[in-house]
Amino acid sequence: MFQDASIHSLIPTTLLLLCLDAGYVLAASEGSGLDRCPDYVANHAPLVWLHPEDRFMPSDLSAHIVNTIPKLNEQPISGPSSIDLSNLGELNSYGGEDVALTAKEDPLTYPTWILGEAPDASGRIANSVPCAVILVEKSEVDIDAFYFYFYSFNEGPNITQVMEPINHLVGDENLSSGMHFGNHVGDWEHNMVRFHNGTPVGVYYSQHVDGVGFKWDDSTVNITDGRPIVYSALGSHANYPQRGHQIHNAAMFDYCDEGKLWNPAQSAYYYRFNPDSFTVTPIISPFEPSATEPAQNYTSWFEFTGHWGDISYPDSDPRQETVPHFGLKRFNSGPNGPRFKHLIRKGLVRDHAREMGWKEWAVGVFMYWYPCCIRGWRLWRSLGIMAVMMSAFVLAVVYGIRRLKTWKQRQVYTKLKNDDIPMEELRREEEFLIGSDDEEDDHRR
Repeated sequence: MFQDASIHSLIPTTLLLLCLDAGYVLAASEGSGLDRCPDYVANHAPLVWLHPEDRFMPSDLSAHIVNTIPKLNEQPISGPSSIDLSNLGELNSYGGEDVALTAKEDPLTYPTWILGEAPDASGRIANSVPCAVILVEKSEVDIDAFYFYFYSFNEGPNITQVMEPINHLVGDENLSSGMHFGNHVGDWEHNMVRFHNGTPVGVYYSQHVDGVGFKWDDSTVNITDGRPIVYSALGSHANYPQRGHQIHNAAMFDYCDEGKLWNPAQSAYYYRFNPDSFTVTPIISPFEPSATEPAQNYTSWFEFTGHWGDISYPDSDPRQETVPHFGLKRFNSGPNGPRFKHLIRKGLVRDHAREMGWKEWAVGVFMYWYPCCIRGWRLWRSLGIMAVMMSAFVLAVVYGIRRLKTWKQRQVYTKLKNDDIPMEELRREEEFLIGSDDEEDDHRR
């Protein structure tokens, strides 16, 4: 009897231990899963068409750092003796966002390292790592996978990429000769694919200072074998879902075409983003199924808050030019890194739109109306319509003023009419006053 009772008392304890053990195994399994990139992140990773005439290919992150010098206010920093991906973040203590990785050689000499490396026939870049994949876990079933692409040089547009009639306003001798403006050393671009339960539901394309997002099944998005096709623009490397001429910033356009196909996910570092600490943790690549730990442990480069290229050259520098009327520079400052690319967002695009300068706003308004109302003979038609509308407005104002005056005069007359004293009452008051005077005279007598 006591033996049966003892057995019954052990049953709950045993079940509790089994549950705890199962929970520990499950937690360990989930933890290991978080340390490895899911296969679907690679299976649905973007494929990038590089423009056939683009000479600036994807670039190795380490090679870029080796060929630059950290500077602050154009002066070399007397910091660590050597800088690489493992300690780049240490530069933050010397100047924060003002630190710039400045090219050792003149970018206009186009040294080999600044040209990057082209992918082979399989789409792989064998000798460089120009991509970083960062996973942002929004919930247990929702993940944003950011695919960051790095190029050592961004070549901006020239006069042929400025739309009519703005091109007539910015033209000068240097621009007419084909000079590019908006160039900078270092260039970070990216796509983001949003997953729900491992299924892609949306994709984002970075484009210059902006970007655009689409639902996965949007007809604009070209999906091949479950992977979104991306067109990298000539020189600028802005990302678009379709080939051809792509308008940006209201009055300029990019060239997109199919040159060499690049598979960025094959040559990438993989990370998990920690939103609380705003840091990244290396995870195992999906292309290393037998690995038990990440192949690298570089995280300091992500913490770097400075510029990945030269600071915009001063006007005294012979390499610098200024576009007439609009103030655009031939050379801009290099960009900041992925930590500044709005990794935490609710929708596919950044939560808060960037502030637009008044010149850009004015150009946008002008270019919106130009095709239908300003171009060529349409200007005279628009001016005629505006003249008629202005005349009608003036006539309406004059008519309204006259009507208002007439109405006020009627109001004054009505008030006077209401205050009139009838003649009969005046006679009665006059007789009363006369009678009062007679009585007073009699009284005096």
